[in-house]
Amino acid sequence: MDARKRRILSAVVDLYIRTGEPVGSKTISQLPDIYVSAATVRNDMAVLEELGYLEQPHTSAGRVPTFSGYRMYIEEIGVSSTLPEEERERLDEMLGDESQLTEDLILQSATTALAQITQCATVVSNFAPKYSVITKVDVIPTGKRMYVVLLITSDGKIKNRACRLQFDLTHEHMDFFKHFMEENLEGVSVSELSDEKMEQMVTAMGTYMMTLSPLVQGICEMSRDLQKNELYVTGEQNLFSCEELDKAEVAQFMMHKQNLSGLLDDSFQGIKVMFGEEGNDFVIGNSSMIVSKYQKGDHTAGSLGVIGPMRLNYAKIIPYIEYFTEKISHLISEEEPEEIRLVQKPDQPEQQ
Repeated sequence: MDARKRRILSAVVDLYIRTGEPVGSKTISQLPDIYVSAATVRNDMAVLEELGYLEQPHTSAGRVPTFSGYRMYIEEIGVSSTLPEEERERLDEMLGDESQLTEDLILQSATTALAQITQCATVVSNFAPKYSVITKVDVIPTGKRMYVVLLITSDGKIKNRACRLQFDLTHEHMDFFKHFMEENLEGVSVSELSDEKMEQMVTAMGTYMMTLSPLVQGICEMSRDLQKNELYVTGEQNLFSCEELDKAEVAQFMMHKQNLSGLLDDSFQGIKVMFGEEGNDFVIGNSSMIVSKYQKGDHTAGSLGVIGPMRLNYAKIIPYIEYFTEKISHLISEEEPEEIRLVQKPDQPEQQ
């Protein structure tokens, strides 16, 4: 595609994003950086249509971009990643006091701010760690026959599970459990925590097996959670209020939003853009999803992005996403104080 056709495609996308109306050749020819007649523009737009970048919704109407046209615009033509300094400062204010933010609050503040700015839904996916190992397992009494099992991994993940036991644990039970976990789990890769390994551990407890097996079951369930990508969607009301999206398709998507996890793995680089028309698990027609990865230290921790109509202001939204993912990466890579990391509430239902 030559430079003139690129300029025309970029102009069509820009105008359609702003107006929502099909764009005609006369309108394009009157733009200051288009130096040819309406007839020449019309011919170039016909070529762009043949190439699959534009389409004509009605015979007498102008053209609108296809998802291939949007992709060409995003990847090669019209998107800059620069945000003005005053806009960066505004985003920082929306995140809140950095010194008071835990990792969960950082993600929550970022997704809420991004949904508010873009008027889209926000999606965040925490990737299951590939090389994480268990660094600590502990049990904490919380009430009569009630205990919390705490599991911490090398990448900073903290999981806990409330368990109800048949008997109160003695000091001997507690000491045995802690030493047993030190010998059998600490330093073990999360990916090795299979159901079979857990069953072997329960059997190896011998006479303590009946008493302590609910705690091991809690660890087993936490390990399954650690090996799954976690996905959250914020600002769903923005999708329901968008006139360009089918409400029934939005509702169907919200019922099955966990299907997105397979699309938001760590295999992509930079910005990833997906369209509902491309036939993937993203089932909302006339929609798009833009995501970027964030880091924790030297590994990829997750992805953050927005879901909205295909007619998004990509040149404005993509820099926001890039800035937030860079900011999240910086904040969560800093070490949390010990007292913040260890004071956690039980996050799962009790085991019977």
